[in-house]
Order: sequence, then C-alpha cells, then structure tokens
Amino acid sequence: MIRLSLRLLAPMMLTAIAMPSPAANPTDIPADPVIQMREHWLDADINAFNFRHSADMFETRAVPHGDAVRALPDGRTITPPPFQLNGVTRSYDDWARRTYTNAIIVLRDGKVVFEDYRNRSRPSDRFISFSMAKSITSLLIGIALDRGKIASLDDPAGKYVPELRKGAYADVTIRQLLQMRSGVDYDERYDFGEKPSVAALIHRHAIVLNEERFADRATTIARAAKPGSRFNYATLDTAVLGWVLERATGQSLAAFSAANLWQPAGMEGDAFWIADGPEGKGRELSGMGFNATLRDYARLGQLMLDDGLRDGKPVLPRGWMKQATSMIPFAQPTPFGGRGYGFQFWQLDDQPGAYTALGLAGQFIYVHPQSRTVIVKLSHYPLPEPPHVMEETLAYFHQLTAP
Repeated sequence: MIRLSLRLLAPMMLTAIAMPSPAANPTDIPADPVIQMREHWLDADINAFNFRHSADMFETRAVPHGDAVRALPDGRTITPPPFQLNGVTRSYDDWARRTYTNAIIVLRDGKVVFEDYRNRSRPSDRFISFSMAKSITSLLIGIALDRGKIASLDDPAGKYVPELRKGAYADVTIRQLLQMRSGVDYDERYDFGEKPSVAALIHRHAIVLNEERFADRATTIARAAKPGSRFNYATLDTAVLGWVLERATGQSLAAFSAANLWQPAGMEGDAFWIADGPEGKGRELSGMGFNATLRDYARLGQLMLDDGLRDGKPVLPRGWMKQATSMIPFAQPTPFGGRGYGFQFWQLDDQPGAYTALGLAGQFIYVHPQSRTVIVKLSHYPLPEPPHVMEETLAYFHQLTAP
C-alpha cells in the first residue's frame, strides 16, 4: 500500500491547477474517503488523534455501562519522578514524549495517584486497545466457563463452531487458543506488498474493507505444527475465541461483555468493539478492537488485581486471574519480546507476579501485585516500533512501583 504525504503531493497539485481540466468522465469516481481514513489509521503523523477516534472510522458495537459506577477515589498525589536509565536522567515530560504517551494513569491501592492526558486528549476519549482486547477476551472466556456456557477449556473449538471442524482449528482446544499454541500456519506480519501475508490480507479485507469476517480464514488455514507444541502469536487465534464465545453464549461479544463484565465491574463510560462489518453481518474484533476511556481501563486493571472482585463480590471467577497469568516461559526470545505468556496476558519483566495486557503501538495495562499498583499507558508509537520505547517504558513503570 503506497502512501504519499501532502508535502510530496504539493508540486503535482500545483502543476495540475495550472493545466486545463480534462473532460468530465462519469466513471472517474474518487476513492471512498472512509476507506482512505482506515488505510491511514496507523500513520505515525496522525495516530495520536486516530487512536481515540476509531468510532468515526469503523463499524462498532456498543458496550453500555451500568448505573452503579465503581468509584476511583483520589489517593495521595505523586509528582512523577525524573526518568533514570543507564546513567541518563530525563524529566517526566521528556519520557512521556519519547515513549509517545497519549494518556497515563497510576492507581495505588485502588486510588488515583497520578493522571495525565496529553496531545489534546481528554478523559472522555475512548482509546483503542489493540491487543489489550485479547486479555479482555480471556476474561470473557473465564466468565463463560464459570457460567457453564463453555464446558471445559480442553474442549476443541470445533465443538462450538461447526464451521471449524474440517480445518486446522478443528481439534485445537480453547486452552491452546488462550495460550497462542494453535499450531496453525499464521505469521503476525503485516506485509502489504505484491505478495501480502495472510495477516495483511485479513487486515485489509476484514478491517478496512469489511468484505470478509476476520475469523473466516480460520476455516481454511493450514497447520504448521502440532497443537500445543509451540508458541506462535496469532490474532487469528483470538478471533476464533471470539467466535467460540458467540456460539457458546448465544450472544454477540458486545452484549456478553456489557452484561457480564462491563456493567458488573462498575465502569463509568460506554465502551465499544470495532466490528468487521455492519449489524447483522460483521462480528466484533475480539483480538484488537476494544475501545474505552483511560479510567475504565484502570478500573479493569484494578478488577484483575483484586482477583475479579468488586466491593467483595465476584465479577470474574475466583482464581481465574491466577490461572490466566500463570505464564509459560518462552524457550527462546520472540519477535514481540517478553519473558512468557499466559491466557492472553504477557510477562514482560522479572517483577514478581507482574503481568500486562499489551497492545500494538504501546497500549499497556500493567498490574504489579507486590506494590498494589496498576498503570495504564495509552500510546501512539510509530510503526515499526522504535527500539528504545519498550525498555524505557518498563524502566519507568519500575520507578513508579518502587517502594
């Protein structure tokens, strides 16, 4: 996909203005502006804005909040310390700019101790989660299991989605999907050249054009390894989990999210899922399409830290977070970094018990049980990701969680 900036186009535009206009041709129809917006969603020069305006570009499904909102009381306000790493000291503002921060909040013992909105973002903005949505889907799987909608994590996906029974996903279990160990032949690369990758084809045809459903290719994809034998990060696995949830619960992902997670957890604002097509045709993008406010992501992090309890009452099944964040260490480094992976959660560092919901371009819900801290950082990294941003982000998280 070739993208030209206005700066590059300016000389051509001036030349065109100076030349006579050609005869009108009724077949010369400009490109669809909505498709063009979607194609430029990730562009580094505008993504700080785009990442909080997804509802203006895509099909969506509402996740309404309930009446009983969970309070986020103010705690003892902290002044963000200077950032220090490898003998270099920078101001908080410099760190925030270097790590492309859109908004950040820090909770300690369930109370807000620091909150910052940048780049003209606001508390009411609903930010894209990207792959933090995978962790939310994991929570929904735990709830469906607890409700008896899913009989066992060791059930094959094909038990719930008959369309999968003839393909590589037929005997892949829900547990293996949660662990990104399906064994299917999928590479999380977005190559938009003459020979686009499967991931790139899905992105264009499902997310941008809405011509197909994201999970459709799960019915025809080949197998590369025995299910359970290796870790391979694949958003398609989470798309299959979303499909399983729909069939097992008899509800859309948005409806199940609202009734069983968003409202019981006491979220303050409405959230939404991006969908891969209009109502009655598309389905929610369970692997990357959730959007919510900074504070509601913080409430979600606090719910996870509290083992799924809100005011002493369970929203998530007791013990699900322990199970979901019991990491399988990586035998060798992955292209995505990290030290291990659980049920759609990452272990990014060596902090005892710490885990992260992690999304493309720097979206974090970082939970640090030892200090009772939750940090949500919503970012706008350019892609490919600059090499310094993950190291500097985690280093500052460690400063914020230090005694």
